Amino acid sequence: MAVIGFIGLGHMGGPMSANLVKAGHTVRGFDLASEATRRASEQGVTVAASTVEAVEGVDAVVTMLPGGQHLLECYDRILAAVSPGTLLIDSSTVDVADARRAHELAEEAGLDSVDAPVSGGTAGAEAGTLTFMVGGTERAYLAARDFLEPMARKVIHCGGAGNGQVTKMCNNLMLATSMLGVAEAFVLGERLGLSHRALYDVASVSTGQCWSLTTNCPVPDMVETSRANHDYEPGFAASLMLKDLGLAVSAADRSGADTELARLAARIYERFNEEGGGGYDFSAVIDSIRRHSGEVGTEQRG
Repeated sequence: MAVIGFIGLGHMGGPMSANLVKAGHTVRGFDLASEATRRASEQGVTVAASTVEAVEGVDAVVTMLPGGQHLLECYDRILAAVSPGTLLIDSSTVDVADARRAHELAEEAGLDSVDAPVSGGTAGAEAGTLTFMVGGTERAYLAARDFLEPMARKVIHCGGAGNGQVTKMCNNLMLATSMLGVAEAFVLGERLGLSHRALYDVASVSTGQCWSLTTNCPVPDMVETSRANHDYEPGFAASLMLKDLGLAVSAADRSGADTELARLAARIYERFNEEGGGGYDFSAVIDSIRRHSGEVGTEQRG
């Protein structure tokens, strides 16, 4: 078993580090939030007093941080402290350019690294069923797999440095736009007298079928796994969806990709966040769509 430094013990990092402990690894963790470190300590994580203390003498370092700036600042602090041969695994969701810069910093320090963002939300983090999208060399991927598997259902190599982030960004672009399509369809059906159940029963076995419908349906009582059944307590918060859409739009601007749906989805989620929806599951955007649906015209009533 290995010794792992884990930086970032929040809603995702906390349960991820706990699963590494359950797998038999020694985990030395750090987070600025005392409540996060308290919960991690209860799960068997040894709490360090600083990022440097967390990474000294470890076999691998896992980071799960809010953004690219935090990641690069963290690497600036820890790279001189880690031992030769330490593997760096970043599971944050960050801009592709920041991810590739982190790889460059690791390479300059003589260390292997991967960017390994996740899909699966807090439920997947707790259950150890995350999907890791890994960018980096084949050697680094193979080394990282042993550390990632206790936290994962799938670990997929997506190519070179930064490609894990590219994959995550593209996947969440598809997720956001499909959820908006499902939500709009339910609102349209409501206004025309169609029951939720009738629409679900047809669409779930027809061409409208997708994860946003059959796993995280934005209306309650359709599927057991829907966050709508739990007052939209977040599995994946709307604020995080807005962040990921922003990353996609920025990457599209740099690459010249024509991503009009990404821009529209970002505007809709920005509106929902401004309305106070950021802390709810991203599927709760259906409530914003309802609020902004206009009055039915006289010609439509007839």
